Amino acid sequence: MDFKKLDADLSTIVEKRIALSQIPYSDESYDDIEEELHDLEDDFNDDFGDELESALEKIYDQLKSDNEVLLPSAYLANVYHPMKPDSFGKVTYEVKGGEGVPIESEQFDKMDVRLVLIPNPTRFVLRINGKSMKDLWVARG
Repeated sequence: MDFKKLDADLSTIVEKRIALSQIPYSDESYDDIEEELHDLEDDFNDDFGDELESALEKIYDQLKSDNEVLLPSAYLANVYHPMKPDSFGKVTYEVKGGEGVPIESEQFDKMDVRLVLIPNPTRFVLRINGKSMKDLWVARG
């Protein structure tokens, strides 16, 4: 897997989602940006889906979850909050609230457990009751 391309492509999707969230539905460019976003997500699933789904299967096994593994783009948050760039100028993102795909597991009885995909570095983050708790998989080259 080309981890640099993975991160770059995911960052592009996240930035497009941020841009889309900042304009109203009535804006004449909304539909075009939304269509471009869907095309980017489709390409992302085509390029990285097999490897990321394999990582997700391992995560679900680790969490002892019977949930069905979804396409990687399903794990994208609706809203990302950019953090300050690091010393290399790379921006990472924070996710807040109830973002992510719900996960059912007896290990986490009566808790709101979710899995979300975040770039820089690309990682699947376990979120419990609205807080990021642990990176369960991190893309490393």
